[in-house]
Amino acid sequence: MPIGTLDSSALLREYLNDAREAVLWKCEGLDDAQARTPMSSTGTHVMGLLLHLAVTEAGYFIACLGRKIQDPVIRSIIDSEDEQADFLPPPGMSLDDAISLYKETIAAADGVLDELELDSPAVVPWWNKHRHTTVQRLLVHMIAESHRHAGHLDIVREQLDGFIGLRPSAPNLPELTPGQWKQQRLKLKSLADSV
Repeated sequence: MPIGTLDSSALLREYLNDAREAVLWKCEGLDDAQARTPMSSTGTHVMGLLLHLAVTEAGYFIACLGRKIQDPVIRSIIDSEDEQADFLPPPGMSLDDAISLYKETIAAADGVLDELELDSPAVVPWWNKHRHTTVQRLLVHMIAESHRHAGHLDIVREQLDGFIGLRPSAPNLPELTPGQWKQQRLKLKSLADSV
């Protein structure tokens, strides 16, 4: 393997960790009320997305790989009859609690992934296609899932308090002043109105 290239497993884990970093960064600096504030017509909110991602990581990287989910909060959400339970943080849960749960789930998931190869078998009972699959497919799926919801968090967080950027190690935005961003928005609005 040439110097500087990553093997497939390391590459997939890097992309997953980039998404995890972005998700956690979007939670920084918020209070519990902000994190619970629904910002879309379907109720999308920071804490709900964070909880969903914790439950999803546990489902794919622990349960689907034949391990038992240890966390009682995640187990109760998975066992719930409410199809939206993973987006509904319990009333007593704080943002700090949700962040801790996500980080603990990541650590548990990584522990399982560290034991397995990309071609190790996995079973996803709720998938119709590819029900019997591999760790590699789970990683690809979770990368897509995590980056998708990191994008939701981008929009929700910007609506909440104007906080923008991809992730701390790569903001990926030009350094414009608030006035320049306002001009950018007005230009885009003018183009949309002219169609």
